[in-house]
Amino acid sequence: MPHPVAAKYAVLVDVGYLYAAAGEVLLGAKERKEYRVAADALIQALQKHAEERISGELLRIYWYDAARDRVPTVDQRVIAQLPWVKVRLGNLNARGQQKGVDAQIRSDLEALARHHAVSDTILLAGDEDMVPAVEAAQAFGVRVHLWGVEPPYGTNQAERLVWEADTVEVINADFLRPFFSRTPQAVPAAPATPSPAQVFAGRTALGAKPPVKTGQVAKLGPSRPHVEEVGEHVAQKWILTRGRDNIRDLLPGPILPTVIDTELLIEAEKELGHSLRPYPEARVWLRDGFWARVYREFDLGVGVSSK
Repeated sequence: MPHPVAAKYAVLVDVGYLYAAAGEVLLGAKERKEYRVAADALIQALQKHAEERISGELLRIYWYDAARDRVPTVDQRVIAQLPWVKVRLGNLNARGQQKGVDAQIRSDLEALARHHAVSDTILLAGDEDMVPAVEAAQAFGVRVHLWGVEPPYGTNQAERLVWEADTVEVINADFLRPFFSRTPQAVPAAPATPSPAQVFAGRTALGAKPPVKTGQVAKLGPSRPHVEEVGEHVAQKWILTRGRDNIRDLLPGPILPTVIDTELLIEAEKELGHSLRPYPEARVWLRDGFWARVYREFDLGVGVSSK
């Protein structure tokens, strides 16, 4: 039932919980890489659903997610530009675990209540760690409405969290289904394609420097094939450690975001054992090697990087 009193409210969404619970009930998926989410449309649907439940003014929607080194993905950048949406990012570690997200939710929930910024909050979450923040918000006179995702069986929300909420609502699978789809399966590589270990096994050390002849006025820079090889090596390492989904966010290229371009340079210099900064053309070759590997991974034509 809609709330009878005009209110000012905020919507706090634990994206990790929302995506994992929806992926499980809709697709039987265990990892986020198994499905795609139309996040902008989903946020609009959640906003409309909130408007139907609480009569009043929306302060904003807080969207709590995580990213590797807190560097936002392309999808997260798009979400951050939506009206009335505030993206909060925790860190995503090498094992795909979110760090710092729950703390951000608790901090914002308590701050909103303490400063009387809202009279109601909708909390879409399931972790018992939220209980102290819910209790603190209620102590400041804020009503907390807990939303959850329909579980395939049992429950996917902590019992204590359900107890402490002022109202509880379960979002059914049919509501979420239009916004989730399974990730298309990648075309398997040909059996003859060597593994990364085979590709780089036995090659000369990446840190080797070209000889400098006595009496030369200028120091020779690294060779193009060598630098491109390093760029491919870094790309391959990133695909393996950061995942295909995050690398796909860089497409179609060939211009890299400044943060990523700087990371590429630093990684390459570690591999080479010396700086590429005195050689502008080498940085272009590095990007070309990087994109060559990325385009092969996604079966795209190879382009040329932008200086």
